[in-house]
Amino acid sequence: MTVLDRQVEQILYWAKRANQPSYPSIGATRAREHYARAVATLDVAPLPMHDVHDHRLVLPGRVLTVRQYTPQPVSWALPSPALLYLHGGGFTIGSIETHDRICRVLAAGSAAQVFSVDYRLAPEHRFPAAVDDTFDALAWLRDEATALGVDAGRIAVGGDSAGGTLAAAAAIHARDRGWPLLLQLLLYPGLSSHQQTPSHREFSAGYLLDGDVIDWFFTQYLRGPQDRHDWRFAPLLAPTLQGVAPAWIGLAQFDPLLDEGIEYAQRLAAAGVPVQQTTYRGMIHAFFQHAGFVVAARQAHADACAALRAAFGTG
Repeated sequence: MTVLDRQVEQILYWAKRANQPSYPSIGATRAREHYARAVATLDVAPLPMHDVHDHRLVLPGRVLTVRQYTPQPVSWALPSPALLYLHGGGFTIGSIETHDRICRVLAAGSAAQVFSVDYRLAPEHRFPAAVDDTFDALAWLRDEATALGVDAGRIAVGGDSAGGTLAAAAAIHARDRGWPLLLQLLLYPGLSSHQQTPSHREFSAGYLLDGDVIDWFFTQYLRGPQDRHDWRFAPLLAPTLQGVAPAWIGLAQFDPLLDEGIEYAQRLAAAGVPVQQTTYRGMIHAFFQHAGFVVAARQAHADACAALRAAFGTG
């Protein structure tokens, strides 16, 4: 039986020794501050980009920020592929700042532009605010592709954790509107309406993402029990997955979300969707942001970038 990676085990030991108050006990504002500090200690160093630029999308009743990462000069005659990226954080914490380094890794490793969405967070903005922001950002990227130096025929969506939920929902939304996508890149996504799988029971405490924290995230995000029946919150509830974009799904062995990720991969395959699913042994939830310390996590960086390159035809 595979055991925890030794460096992951060290992270869990530090977390236990730190005895920090839980997110539910300190509230969303302080939880965001704590998460931002924690991410910075374990993430990789920021990779240089040719250009990083923030766009302000003026939408009905709100202004949405999307950060554009350009790894190399754009040739307007040869537009680049693009990845629309949605950050994790239980719809409640996380930002384009906490996921800046991930986006740099994916841009540099795929030779594509990355567009990171600073979608609205709960509890200030409950479901479906994050979904609406995601769908509007995807529509903007398609509409403005020429001006952004993007090939509208080579767009992918991706995200981690709650961002993976949003990316999976965006892929279904794109299919329903006839918008072709080359890939959905899903990192330990949340996909189920209820947390009752064996992995949720086995890893509900002591593996960084505890069950009570998941419950708290959803209490912040959802307006009521009826939202759990909406596929935009739980893509496993989508009536059909036929025709959605091909998927690359990276999961962690010691993660409450493991089983729903495996089930989603199986549903995609049964619907005839090309899917590559990898479970990273010894890893825990959010390990993609631990690669500054966890050497083994860097393989997932390489694999994700390779999947994007293969989809985009960039190497």
